[in-house]
Amino acid sequence: MPAVQTETPSWKTDDLVLFEEEVFKFFSRELAPHVDKWRDQGVVDRWAWTKAGEAGLLCMSMPEEYGGAGGTFAHEHIFCEQQVKAGVEGFGAGLHNCIVAPYILHYGTEEQKKRWLPRMATGELVGAIAMTEPGTGSDLQGVRTTAIKKGNQYVINGSKTFITNGQTANIVIVVAKTDPSEGAKGVSLMVVETDEADGFRRGRNLKKLGNKAQDTSELFFDDVKVPADNLLGTDEGQGFAQLMQQLPQERHQIAVLAMAAIERA
Repeated sequence: MPAVQTETPSWKTDDLVLFEEEVFKFFSRELAPHVDKWRDQGVVDRWAWTKAGEAGLLCMSMPEEYGGAGGTFAHEHIFCEQQVKAGVEGFGAGLHNCIVAPYILHYGTEEQKKRWLPRMATGELVGAIAMTEPGTGSDLQGVRTTAIKKGNQYVINGSKTFITNGQTANIVIVVAKTDPSEGAKGVSLMVVETDEADGFRRGRNLKKLGNKAQDTSELFFDDVKVPADNLLGTDEGQGFAQLMQQLPQERHQIAVLAMAAIERA
């Protein structure tokens, strides 16, 4: 069987190679010694997020004005790659950095960006995105979770499953129908701050064949009230288009993780 190509790719500049070395050292020294414990408990300890924030490794591709490092997706790529190569299973910062934060950056209002991104960069807030539902799978047009506007707030009802960072997250982007009579045009993205959300409940931390240190969970929303300002962006019905624009980067991130796992094997 041919050996996996390990030469330094052309896009990795000298600065990125140095960054790569530092990221690997961080994972190897700070997090890898705790992986067995995290596998047993099914979730990474909360302090790991703060530690990564202190090291400047959260939201690296976010602009400095929002607490990020002003980097690029290359930095996020290296972060995910080196996490796998250091054997740090379960730490869901790749999703936090590469998926949740970009939704807020690209579609959030200025107030929303300033409100959430700096706290995500420090690890004070851990992000998740809630798409998949029981019985609905990945058909995002067919979600049954609703977010109905009543006065100056939305009332969210529904359930989600297979949610990465589900036991840890305190900011969740929820895919919901603001107009249940519509298909894709009725989908919006709502931001739920779980520490303040009455009616929000975490369900089972699901057992999996692999990646056992990762908390992958059910989430339940029973008349969860969020301010109207927690609609991501300014207009209802934009959620499906927002998802389609961002899902390619999610697929890219998954490919990075897969390739790193192959190279480490």
